[in-house]
Amino acid sequence: MEKLKIGKKYQIHSYKHNGQIYKAWDEAILLNYNFKDGILIFGNNCTNVTEKDGHKWQTKEPAILFFFLNKWYNIIGQYKQKGICYYCNMASPIIIEDGTIKYIDYDLDVKVFPNGSFKVVDKNEYNYHKKKFKYPKEIDIILKKELNELINEIRKKENYFDNKKIQEWVEIYFSKNK
Repeated sequence: MEKLKIGKKYQIHSYKHNGQIYKAWDEAILLNYNFKDGILIFGNNCTNVTEKDGHKWQTKEPAILFFFLNKWYNIIGQYKQKGICYYCNMASPIIIEDGTIKYIDYDLDVKVFPNGSFKVVDKNEYNYHKKKFKYPKEIDIILKKELNELINEIRKKENYFDNKKIQEWVEIYFSKNK
């Protein structure tokens, strides 16, 4: 893994299991990392996103992104007008190369709403790609286990799902991105 630098801008590339790029974010600023816990924390705001078909759009609000070296998901805390929402992607642990955070997106997502309720989404897309890309049984088992762990974290409202900590990270992001 390349040497990381707090305050540096990185790109984010999401791939599908077959190795094709699925989505790319222009930038995320590294706010902190802890290799012992296997976590990297990034922030971004109004960043450009390019879809696999070339369609481009821009995020609308500040976001704090939690990427993991040993967990099969990532978490995005979105600082929205109506409150903090979370979008969690079931995904491979990340690698970082050439200034880019890279992971495989495995379709299943969890949306967490400001009131703490949540919903698992994209089950049909997961089942479709599981057949199309012939996910190994081991990956299916890992993803289901990790999804259960993620849901338990959401229910506890701890760690990455603590709204006060998201607020603090947003403030840190803006202090580093002046």
